[in-house]
Amino acid sequence: MPMNRPVATALAAALCLLTAACGSSTDDKAGDSTTEAAASGNGYPVTLDNCGRKQTFEKAPSRVVVMNGASVAEVSTLLALGLDDRIVANQQTYGHSEVPGRAEAIKKLPDGDVTQNDAFDVPRETMIGLRPDLVLSTTAYGFDEKNGFATRDQLEAVDANSYISPQGCDQDTSRMTIADSYRLLRDMGKVFNTGDKAEKLIAASEKKIAAVADKVRGKKKPKVMVLFSNMSMGGNDFSSVVAKGIYNDILAKAGGANAFENASEGSFADLSKEKVAATDVDALVVIGYNDPDPAAYAKKLLKEFPQWPAARNNTYVTLSDSMYLGPSNDLAVEKIAKMLHPDAF
Repeated sequence: MPMNRPVATALAAALCLLTAACGSSTDDKAGDSTTEAAASGNGYPVTLDNCGRKQTFEKAPSRVVVMNGASVAEVSTLLALGLDDRIVANQQTYGHSEVPGRAEAIKKLPDGDVTQNDAFDVPRETMIGLRPDLVLSTTAYGFDEKNGFATRDQLEAVDANSYISPQGCDQDTSRMTIADSYRLLRDMGKVFNTGDKAEKLIAASEKKIAAVADKVRGKKKPKVMVLFSNMSMGGNDFSSVVAKGIYNDILAKAGGANAFENASEGSFADLSKEKVAATDVDALVVIGYNDPDPAAYAKKLLKEFPQWPAARNNTYVTLSDSMYLGPSNDLAVEKIAKMLHPDAF
């Protein structure tokens, strides 16, 4: 499908979604979210240092606006923490999810009757009119005034806090790992005083991923092509091929390797058909971003490149939100590992 701004920003440059906070959050350096909590009985106030900006919460937010950003990381994280009743306007959806019921739950959330602007997100005036006390954005783009959005200063002036998700400060998701998904969960757990639940979700995810990684340890790592179905992000035939980012962390833990990791310095590679044809691809991971039938796209690719081992063995899996920043990366790790190493399960 043609690439609109949020998809280009969140997928090609960020995605964020999603996407989907700040600097290199995997090593806890400055510029990421750090937290200070007062020793009060209810855990507040809580202060996050988010992209170099301090945001203090005197209580749990009750009017949350979730910006689009071509992500579902933020809305899925809130749902995983049981915070759907705090959302007054959600702009995020993939249409599908590996988590049963999540896509339906997202669809039921209020959208605030928002008419999106030319940048496919919440315009400044509409945002202020929603009276939010917290606005979540996949990247810093969502607070850029020149694109018609409310800035963080303007939101602060109306008593609204703002939050940019991991790796969103500089919109470079090439460094993103599963640890960034955990950071988003932890930050929201602190903001909403649901830290215990966030830690339980993280512990369960870590345990599941460790179990999968143990099963595939020492096995040969198939070369995997990861791409978004029916999406154009550049000038070549294959412009939505993943090169770096959280996808590679997921692949590694599933016992695979990215066939196109060195094709670009950024998160995505813009490749010719000839380059793709000349690369051995052992398996496909097709990510469906609002695509009703990513499996059809996968089958089309396998037919187009019959020389691939993936085509000869019909080796592919389709995924959606679990493959990106968010609370469900363990599902992607497991599904990919079972595709690559079925004998291990």
